[in-house]
Amino acid sequence: MKITVWNENRHEQKNPTVAEIYPEGIHGAIANFLKENGFDAATATLDQPEHGLTEEVLSETDVLFWWGHLAHDEVTDEIVERVQKRVLEGMGLVVLHSGHFSKIFKKLMGTSCDLKWREADDKERLWVVDPSHPITEGIGEYIEIEKEEMYGEHFDIPAPDQLVFVSWFEGGEVFRSGCTYQRGNGKIFYFRPGHETYPTYHNKEIQKVLVNAAKWAAPTKREYPVYGNAQPLEKITVKS
Repeated sequence: MKITVWNENRHEQKNPTVAEIYPEGIHGAIANFLKENGFDAATATLDQPEHGLTEEVLSETDVLFWWGHLAHDEVTDEIVERVQKRVLEGMGLVVLHSGHFSKIFKKLMGTSCDLKWREADDKERLWVVDPSHPITEGIGEYIEIEKEEMYGEHFDIPAPDQLVFVSWFEGGEVFRSGCTYQRGNGKIFYFRPGHETYPTYHNKEIQKVLVNAAKWAAPTKREYPVYGNAQPLEKITVKS
């Protein structure tokens, strides 16, 4: 399975703390543990030609991971439409943390995707609320993260097809942190943890969730449906 990990790669260039935590970028850290788990993982970033998401790259991508924050508006509408088309055709999409405000996630959700937030070193307890879901395989009742950015309700998204994780934060808020959707032939997983100034993507349990998510979001092997005007399968009797 071929995975492309997309990251705007701006915090790593601007913030020494982020560069120290993720010397190969957030995209590099995610791609590395995916490779360790047997995936063919490559990276793409905002400042590459066509944001690294050429027709050829996307046509060969089974699951696309997306991390963005500072530069959502710099992603061109042409590339957003290209990614949306591939999701509808069957490519999986895993949207991470502040990717909730990305053009592609908002386009696929059809809502503002807004929320409450706070940077105050909150402890996060990420509860499994659908223990039968394959994304939770190998995970206990919850994942505890010592320090994370708080995201709080109300999260302006459509009701998830499946709610997999709910977060509780030290300040008292809760948040729908693991949500699945189906759009066209494609599967989408939104996963909340991953603020750039915390080493969240080095957490083995978080890595396990993302490995599981890649497997879950993989395309279903079937032909794409035919749309438009259709000839009848059976003879139609003309009524007089």
